[in-house]
This record gives sequence, structure tokens and C-alpha cells, in this order.
Amino acid sequence: MKTSIQLITTLFFTFAFCAGGNAQFFKKLAKKAEKAAQRTVERRVETETSKKTDQALDSVLGTGSERPQIPETQQDQGPSGQQGNTGNGPTPTVDNGGESTPDSGPKTLNVYSKFDFVPGDKLLYFDDFSNDFIGDFPSKWNTNGGGEMVTIDGSSYKWFAINPGSFVVPNTDFNLPEEYTIELDLRFLNLTGQTSSVIEAQFILSENANLGYTQSFALTDLNPVQYIAAGPEIRNKFPGDSDPIRNQMRSDFRKVYKEEMHISIAVNKNRYRFWINETKIFDVPQLIKNPSKINNFKIFMKGLNLDKNERMLISNLKIAEGGVDLRRKLISEGKISTNGILFDSGSANIKPESMGIIRQIYQVLQQDSAIKLKIVGHTDSDGDDQSNLVLSEKRAAAVKNALVSVYGVDSSRLTSDGKGESEPVGDNSTIDGKAQNRRVEFIKQ
Repeated sequence: MKTSIQLITTLFFTFAFCAGGNAQFFKKLAKKAEKAAQRTVERRVETETSKKTDQALDSVLGTGSERPQIPETQQDQGPSGQQGNTGNGPTPTVDNGGESTPDSGPKTLNVYSKFDFVPGDKLLYFDDFSNDFIGDFPSKWNTNGGGEMVTIDGSSYKWFAINPGSFVVPNTDFNLPEEYTIELDLRFLNLTGQTSSVIEAQFILSENANLGYTQSFALTDLNPVQYIAAGPEIRNKFPGDSDPIRNQMRSDFRKVYKEEMHISIAVNKNRYRFWINETKIFDVPQLIKNPSKINNFKIFMKGLNLDKNERMLISNLKIAEGGVDLRRKLISEGKISTNGILFDSGSANIKPESMGIIRQIYQVLQQDSAIKLKIVGHTDSDGDDQSNLVLSEKRAAAVKNALVSVYGVDSSRLTSDGKGESEPVGDNSTIDGKAQNRRVEFIKQ
């Protein structure tokens, strides 16, 4: 007991001595704390101001996030009662943009009004299979498996049906640039509750055109199985990379997989984005770890049962060099021309996936209320001259109407005209040339 009292007494006097001897130290410490708190407040004010500025810019350039969070769905029971495996990887590596599952059913221009995909402005490759015969393997492709051209009731396209276990590669005479876009139409046929869970429909950016995987690749994998909710998966592989990306969404895409889809891919050096219809599925800043290693596009499919007539079909593949912001080009040069605004064949009906470009035109008009635009339509040479002239006029008018009806642009700021086939920029005897000639121009007045 005596020892404890002595210890307490010693500690008391020691503390009293330190408190007196270090009074100045604590005062200095208090002043430093006060200054640190002041700096913290200043940084917060600066951060909030920066956020407000960014929000103002986003309202003009459309780069903000305006989308609801993806609902995570529980996996359904498979035929044997096992729980479906999502196969999720480390979620922090992938930003899916906060999109919900794409809606099934017919698409309208209003549905696509916030669609932010803009195709590249320089067409590199296009194939709608119009020169291929039904039953043949398409002439502009290569494969280690097989496939054939088919038609579908109610569709005006020819479709390439890819055989299971096949890599298919478009024959191109170029390497993919650092910035580019890829688009295609996709359908799965005769999916049922017994459709295999091992289906893989992969869209691969690859090191070379070999009919297989390479050391460097990045891909999106779709699994249209129907008895579990298996969302799209994204992954990459680059030599020496210690942190590969692999992630699978848990949203339910089963209804979407049963209908025709428009697939859009945008690559801006390291950044990779992937859309199904109007919905951005993936937006990954560093998926392409080494852009110089990614030179080709290929597709791989396995798991569908041909005996049950399950098929995977693609059509209208388009690869275009991108990287030019059409908004800035229109403002600086006073004129842009794009073949990214698509119409139904022989019609002035705008395909909804074209709204990314029309949205950018609206943003320019919104930013500067003094700008007035002339919209000019052009066609390829299919059909007679007069019909093409009328069609080009109707298409230009349809673009004008979309700006007015969807985005509320004052119609007095817009005029429209058509040139038909009279001003070609490509060779009308080739598929690629025709695609270049089907274009819309926007000219500042």
C-alpha cells in the first residue's frame, strides 16, 4: 500500500512539473491545430466550389452521372437446384456507370435521349453482308469453326450465324488505332430454360488476328442462359500485369438477351466502354493496359446447341476511328459531317442508337443560343436519283424534328436540306463506300 501511495505521489508531482514546463508547447500546439482546421475548411470550400463548377460543365457537356444504381438481383435456382454463381471479381476495378439493366421491348428516340455513345468519325470497316449469299460463310471474314448467312422473318438484314466453338475475325487491312468505336447488331435465337449455362459470346480486342486467344486481350462476355440471371462479364490480360481485371454484373439480362440488341464499344487509349442498346454496361478507365498491343477485333462463341436450333447472329459490323469531339469541331470549324446517324433502310426513320450524336448537336445549341444550323442529308447511289434526293431531304428533316421534339430546340434555329447521291465522298461500288456516303452534315449559319 505504501509503495502505491508513493507511486501516485510521484506521478502527481511529475505531471504538475510537466504541465508547468510545457505550457508554451501546448499553446503552440493549439495554434497549429487552429490553423490546420482553418486549412481544412478552406479545402472543403474549394472542393465544393470545384464540384459546382464541374456540375455546371456537366450540364453543358453531358458528362455527369444522371443514372440510377444497378439493382443487385438474387440468382435463380438452376435446373438441378444449385445456386447460380455470379463469378464476381473485385468490384472497385470496374465502373459500370450506375446503369440499370437495359429495358426490353421497342426503343424510341426518347429512351435514347441520354445515350452518350458517339461513333468514330472516320469509317474503317463496314459489313452488312449484302454481297453474301444465304448459306455461305461471309466473304470478308475468317474462322476456325464455321457459320453461314441466314435471314430472319421480320428483319430486313442478312445475318451471320456463328457456329459454336468458333472464333470469327473480320478481314481488315489495318491495326486498330488508339481511339475507335465498334458497333454491331446481335441476336440469340431459340433460347429456353434448358439453354446451357456455359455459353460464352465474347467480343474480344486482341493482339493479332489469330483464331484464338493471345497474350494480350480485353473482352466482354455475354451469357444468355435463361435459368439463372447471368449478367455481362468483363476481363483483360496483359503480360506483366499483376492486377488483371475480371468482374461480372449481377443484374438480370434474360429478357434483353431474347431480343435484338445493338452493341456499342468505345476505346479511348486505356479507357473502355461497352453499351447494350441505350444502356452503358461498363466504363473502365484502365482496361486496355497497353494500347499498342491491341490491334484486332474478333468474336468467339461456344455453348449453344445447334440440334435445338439455338443460334447467335450478328449483322452490320462497323469499325470507325474516333477521338474527335464533334461539339468542339462544330464550334471551331463551323461544319461537321457524320455517318453515325443511322436510318432504317430506304426510310427516314432514325435508329435510336444514333441519338448520341444528335445529343451532342443539342449540347452545342444549348451552349450558344446564337448558333443556327443547316442540316443536310446525303445518300448512297442505290435507287434512282429523284428518290434519293427526296429521301435525303426527309432524313435531314427527321434529324431536325428529333432536335425539336426530343430536346426542345427552337425550330427557327434549324433548317434542313437534302443532296441525295449528288455529292459522294466514297466509292458507291463498295459496301464501305456506300456507308461513307450515307451521312448527315451540320453547318453553322
